[in-house]
Amino acid sequence: MTTALTITDRLDSVLPDVEIQALTPLIEEIEELKVLRNAVVLAHNYMTPDIYHGVADVTGDSLALARLAADTDADVIVMAGVHFMAETAKIVSPNKIVLIPDLDAGCSLADSITPQDVALLRERYPEAAVVTYVNTSAAVKAACDITCTSGNALAVVESLDADQIIFLPDQYLGRWVAGQTKKEIILWQGSCEVHERFTGAELRLYRNDYPGIQIIAHPECPTDVLEEADFVGSTSGMLSWVRTEKPDRVVMVTECSMSDNVAVGSPDTEFIRPCNLCPYMKMITLGGIRDTLVEMKHEVIVPDDIAERARLAVDRMLAVG
Repeated sequence: MTTALTITDRLDSVLPDVEIQALTPLIEEIEELKVLRNAVVLAHNYMTPDIYHGVADVTGDSLALARLAADTDADVIVMAGVHFMAETAKIVSPNKIVLIPDLDAGCSLADSITPQDVALLRERYPEAAVVTYVNTSAAVKAACDITCTSGNALAVVESLDADQIIFLPDQYLGRWVAGQTKKEIILWQGSCEVHERFTGAELRLYRNDYPGIQIIAHPECPTDVLEEADFVGSTSGMLSWVRTEKPDRVVMVTECSMSDNVAVGSPDTEFIRPCNLCPYMKMITLGGIRDTLVEMKHEVIVPDDIAERARLAVDRMLAVG
């Protein structure tokens, strides 16, 4: 559950006072429902600040949420994130009820690959190991050898005995990994509709307009963006970098709610925000979280045969770190 801090304490310096006052009754209702249902809210770093700071019990990137979903003592997990994250929570916590506030909260990257695609790739490259980014459906995870996140993708690839790796589905993350390993990386042409919109030319304009600015980018971005960045890392890696380096001014090249959330803990850093929003993440709202707890609706179910095989792939990743 969230800490004993009051709602005002949690949202002070996050939202305007008038907005805090307006949201307080809804947040109080959600807190009461969490106690009633023995539920926790897991929130991805891309959630809006009212969710991230107001009702989330656990926050983090995909890897952190997968680990913490497995560790929680709650009976009910509400995933404030997209559908593949809720499926992953169910895979690692099969005896818990996993709810998502909006079943349409999907992912363009996850939609770019199917289990049938994986089967065809295995036929074409029979000696290759298959690594899938966690941004995929449970069925795709079940068809692969091991999962990874942007934070541990290189470590996962290096942990495998195979010299040839099929890396799915994000082409840009795959290219970034390929530049750091001697293994042959076979790519799929998937991409994130948010990160793909950034360009290196855009970042050079930021450098011209804001001398001395530090640019940190998510590895789902195109190669010209990563080449322009001062640091490349997962959402948790970017958060840690800002807190450790304490730059005077920074631009975070990722979904823009991430900047809003990180800025709260880094008041001495000025955040320049290139605001590319994920339409799927924004389907998750405070009202949706309340409704799903009231009605216990939108339960995420993963068939046992798929869950068992997908769990092997996720557990192998968690063993790598």
